[in-house]
Amino acid sequence: MPTHRRATDDTRPGRRPGVDEAEAALVEHYPRLVRLAYLILPPGLGRHRRVLTAHAVVQRVLPRSRKGDVLSPVPAQRGTAGAAYVWIRERVVRDALDRDGRPRHWRAFVSRRLPRLPAVAGLRLFPRAGGGDELALDQALFAVGSAARAALALRVLEGMAAGEVRTLLTGAGVRDPAGALRAAERLASERGGRTETLLGAPEFDPCTVQTRPTDLLRRRHRTWLAGATAVVVALAASVLIAMPEQSPPRPTAVTGGAVGASLARALDPALLERAADDAWSDTSRVDFSVWPARGDRTGDGALLERALRVWAGPGPAVRVSATTGTGSAPPAEPPRLLYAGEVGGAVVVLLHDGRRVARYAEPVSGDGAPALDLARTDDADVTTAGAVVVSRGRDGVRYLLAPWIAESSTRDLLAPDTPAEDLAVSKDGVTAPVPAPAPGDGCGSWPVLRLRSSEKIVERHAFLLTDLGDLSPAHLTYTPLPGTGAPARAPREATGGAALASWARTACSLGSLRGSGVRAVNNWAFAEQELPETGAHATWVCTRADSWRGPGRIAVRLQQPASSAAEPDTVVAEVRDTASCSRFGRHVLAGTRWRAPSGSWFLLAAGSRDVTRITATGAVRADESARTLAVPAPREGDVDLTGRLTNGEQLPSVR
Repeated sequence: MPTHRRATDDTRPGRRPGVDEAEAALVEHYPRLVRLAYLILPPGLGRHRRVLTAHAVVQRVLPRSRKGDVLSPVPAQRGTAGAAYVWIRERVVRDALDRDGRPRHWRAFVSRRLPRLPAVAGLRLFPRAGGGDELALDQALFAVGSAARAALALRVLEGMAAGEVRTLLTGAGVRDPAGALRAAERLASERGGRTETLLGAPEFDPCTVQTRPTDLLRRRHRTWLAGATAVVVALAASVLIAMPEQSPPRPTAVTGGAVGASLARALDPALLERAADDAWSDTSRVDFSVWPARGDRTGDGALLERALRVWAGPGPAVRVSATTGTGSAPPAEPPRLLYAGEVGGAVVVLLHDGRRVARYAEPVSGDGAPALDLARTDDADVTTAGAVVVSRGRDGVRYLLAPWIAESSTRDLLAPDTPAEDLAVSKDGVTAPVPAPAPGDGCGSWPVLRLRSSEKIVERHAFLLTDLGDLSPAHLTYTPLPGTGAPARAPREATGGAALASWARTACSLGSLRGSGVRAVNNWAFAEQELPETGAHATWVCTRADSWRGPGRIAVRLQQPASSAAEPDTVVAEVRDTASCSRFGRHVLAGTRWRAPSGSWFLLAAGSRDVTRITATGAVRADESARTLAVPAPREGDVDLTGRLTNGEQLPSVR
């Protein structure tokens, strides 16, 4: 059901209401209208300006005339919204959309540049922060156009039909209302029916805000500068009066006023966000937004300014790298300072803009080129925001750990029975060097971080992170074999005996994921099968790597009994850009040929917990009412496998 209560007065479409009627509708539905405007306005304005502009948009929609007259038709909403509210809503949508595009005429041009009430001096306003789901939706809204944001708000919060939304957007001058609707439907479908709840959260409520002062020191400097400027202007005016008349000078072109001002704010080191040291222990949103600023150079304004300006426009001498799917554009708002200090022979600054972590590094000696590394982190949580690479060197990788990490150690994935070793951490949260996994084919060991969260946020919670060449290490998890009659199991931390044994067989394949922006990798043991002739058991495992961008890839493996704990398993199928083996693709079927000790060949196949029958056609013909299949087979020849699920649907095999 819609979040807001619907108006129920006169529903005649196309009638402009009088002032009294419109004012009554505006007052009654003011929070609803301001939220609608806030969602449509361009995120590049920044949260403070979006809040004020949303209120300004709504407060300026009242008609001047007290007598209602007819305008262009406004779509009514099947008797669920009054004519006054419908008319006001259309005006709000039109004005908010204008803010993200070129004004239609001179009056709109002037109105967008003159000061608009309400105005706030000395304070900055921010909607209250929500959880990780709200943050993810906010980032998704940032990536689409204003028309798509309007379509989503009208469909979800206003409950309008698709045709009504299309008519309203067309009347508002949107060139592709159908495309905006498709984008909105895609955003809504990606959140499993929770979009309305998320859009109704405090994260998107510009009527319930938090306040904080602007920078007080800079305010004093500006006051002094304003006084000095007034004196200089007065003197210059007196001189100009005494000068003879001359030809007027040519005007100097000024471009990008609003954009330039926004970028200047984002690049001002005095405006960098800084969380309190204990913010992480008193919040439900445990991610980079609650990291405090650490390091011995957090007060070095010149260093911070260099880092910000390199992010905004790295020159040809700067070495820039970005993980797959990470944009290199400068931040839209002042980012959060995570770290500034000397590490491993370099001065390092770590910044976070809500979607990305940026690492700026320059040599301590001043000789050599600076470097800028960028990585997406827009859906980070207590584990994936648990550490960030702060430096790489010949001695290994140093990490900056999250403030909620209570214990840190390292272990070798290829030695599952060897205890973890303690890892030293400085008072600023920087670890001692951790050996990096060997590049190329050499895989004598695979070091990983084993971190434990503070019991202030999670009890007895340890997890593994591994370096895959990006700023953010990947989170390793494990899903055990399904239990008899038990519900489907969710991924869990890869710290137990079965998880470590599985990862010992798989670890060396992680090298193929280097530099691809991987967020997490899960080993899912989806089936166990008895091998013909031997009586031994093999485990079918689906390894899924999820990227920060969203797409994931899988590799289906057969883990047979081995002579050593770290003997590599056998990959039988690989697929890129698939939902298989995730919570959105819970069913999997795979098969491979296998040679028995006697030299005979067999076709082995296995399916996940909801597979009830496996059928083979082609070079092998077999049909088994079970989750596994093992039948004699020729060594060559194409075979097609199909599974039947408990709901009767057909499931093709992974190939």
